[in-house]
Amino acid sequence: MKTRQRLILLIAILASFVAFLDGSVVGVALPQMSEQLGGGLLIQQWVNDAYLITLGTLILAAGSLSDIFGRKKIITIGLIGFLVTSLLCAIAPTGEILIISRGLQGIAGALLVPSSLAMIISAFTGKEQSKAIGQWTAWTGIAFIVGPLVGGLLVDLLSWRWVFIINIIPISIALILLRRLNFEEETKKRKHVDVIGIILGAIGLGGIVYALIEQGHYGWNSPVIWGSFVVGLLSMTTFIIHERRTKEPMLPLELFSVRNFSVGNFATLMIYAALSLQGFLMVIFLQQVAGYPATIAGLVSLPITFIMFFLSSRFGALSGKYGPRLFMGIGPIIAGLGTLYMLNVKLPTDYWTQLLPGIILFGLGLSVTVAPLTSAILGSIKSSQAGIGSAVNNAVARIAGLLSVAVIGIFVGTSVTLDGFHIGIILCSALLIVGGVISAIGIQNNH
Repeated sequence: MKTRQRLILLIAILASFVAFLDGSVVGVALPQMSEQLGGGLLIQQWVNDAYLITLGTLILAAGSLSDIFGRKKIITIGLIGFLVTSLLCAIAPTGEILIISRGLQGIAGALLVPSSLAMIISAFTGKEQSKAIGQWTAWTGIAFIVGPLVGGLLVDLLSWRWVFIINIIPISIALILLRRLNFEEETKKRKHVDVIGIILGAIGLGGIVYALIEQGHYGWNSPVIWGSFVVGLLSMTTFIIHERRTKEPMLPLELFSVRNFSVGNFATLMIYAALSLQGFLMVIFLQQVAGYPATIAGLVSLPITFIMFFLSSRFGALSGKYGPRLFMGIGPIIAGLGTLYMLNVKLPTDYWTQLLPGIILFGLGLSVTVAPLTSAILGSIKSSQAGIGSAVNNAVARIAGLLSVAVIGIFVGTSVTLDGFHIGIILCSALLIVGGVISAIGIQNNH
């Protein structure tokens, strides 16, 4: 790997790391936030959801912008925006200002993820690209999983405000490295931004997600809920029609005519829905039912972090050599079997016998899956479309997590009991195994 390539990979990892970390690190800090700022459960939900909604709804627009204006420029703007909004979150005097700041932080986060991955696609080719993507996915996966642990430690030792202050360190390093980077890249000749597509996509996804999240409070009979859902569906339908007809679409629908791109994104929907739901259920069950402290609950998933750190780049390299189909087929199934093992969980909960074997198997399956999945999707499209391709895949992953967590109440009721945990685990396992079967049938090796 050349020095310039190492620099690009490090910048991409740092930029994505903060965006993914903030999606999961806040969870264990929510009780202390509401205790200090007031607002109870409603404030807790919106502090979490405001970030995920803006991130999920605007990531497509960000991918389009990175293809038009260049990855380096967009990633720089995103890093500066994330730094400023993190500080706004840290000093927020009220819950309402914190929610607004989190929404703005999600916008900045949306600029980071597709641009960082697109930089890797532009700088690496062939087997080296697969290995680099493996390292990128390992670190972003680690950020997602280690978030609850980091949040728990910061809350217990310092304050919830440090959950946001800590972002200063990786962002500052990334900005310094960006100044040293001479990055030539291919951009689209057009300078037109699909503003109508951005607005329709944001309203569509935002309306649907809002209805699914808030239906537990208001019920589906509420005009606010069904009205938001209908507006969201109509906006998404109009968005697709508009993207088909406009000359310069934000989302080139012809991408989905590429087999690996469309099959890979469907697999992403299944796998990341399961990943997000399992993390959500695990943290809540261990704290509220099993009686684990917040920091210990965060430590439970630490083996997954180590497994992904050491194995993801290796499986990324193997995928580049042998093709992604085998790994995308067996990886989710291994993870699904690991999840299914957690049906052994009882009360009192013994971590070493009832959880750890399943967690190790789940981490192994995830390591086998993630880098080949990303390589299969982005390796099937043109380098000039890497920004929007990455954005589509990341939007699918984020929205999958939002939807799976939003609808879990339909299956487990208003609280996570032991029986509810088991039902959720069965659902997670089913999603993973379906993702593996679909990949084994639909993904094609390019060589």
